[in-house]
Amino acid sequence: MGSSKNYQKEMESVRKDFDFQKFNYGLTFATTLGDIDLEFYPEVAPNHCINMLGLAQLGFYDGIHFHRVVPDFVIQAGCPEGTGTGGPGYTVAAEFNNRAHEAGIVSMARTNDPNSAGSQFFLCLGKVPYLDNKYTVFGKTKDQASLDTVLKIGGVKTDGGDRPVEAVTIKTAKVTKTPKSL
Repeated sequence: MGSSKNYQKEMESVRKDFDFQKFNYGLTFATTLGDIDLEFYPEVAPNHCINMLGLAQLGFYDGIHFHRVVPDFVIQAGCPEGTGTGGPGYTVAAEFNNRAHEAGIVSMARTNDPNSAGSQFFLCLGKVPYLDNKYTVFGKTKDQASLDTVLKIGGVKTDGGDRPVEAVTIKTAKVTKTPKSL
């Protein structure tokens, strides 16, 4: 599991590694129930994209559990404590945009403060229009196999607190980088 360490200094040093003008970035979460490949929307939420990619590059998400699963709504991960209360030690300002919350969308979790996102994210299991323009959408599952893994996680048995009875873990998070075509 992650820790309650503050990752701000490390994030400042990896920000320069990402150039959305020249490269497309992807992220693969290898989970205990299958892989989830994500593509990103840096044109509408560049800071959220850099945040997730940077944390993944730093190993932050390795070993983290999906701590919240709500059928027909979302699966949520990214808390180093595994409780839904932890983060990376800093926050990211909201980048609300016109992308719809629908199946496979990745968006940032936060408190009531719109500018309180950190490391926790959720993946939508279906259309959730009441989240539109209230949470920052910054990516989506890359393919049907990835969406199928998200939906499989969304179907696990949970306890009364929406926590999976059997842990679903992100074993590793791997960033990919491919040059953009000219």
